[in-house]
Amino acid sequence: MFIYRKGFLLVELIFNASGLLLEDLVAGASIYFPPLFKAMALGFLIWLVVHRQLRDWMYAGDIWHPMLMDLSLFALSVCLALAILVSW
Repeated sequence: MFIYRKGFLLVELIFNASGLLLEDLVAGASIYFPPLFKAMALGFLIWLVVHRQLRDWMYAGDIWHPMLMDLSLFALSVCLALAILVSW
């Protein structure tokens, strides 16, 4: 919405959150999947692929604590999935 007053063009910014980040998914009438759930589901699939590729290396003794490495890989996978969902 543009407002013009006495030689100045003032632009009124209206915050509209629809379509900016992630749309919520409602299946049926009562099942609600928030955006974080979708990111965790996609991140879990990404983690499965990455974990399968790096599993032998992580548990061979090169990594001090393989479970912490798994947890950090999962966190990075969820962050990547959220970035993919936001940009898509």
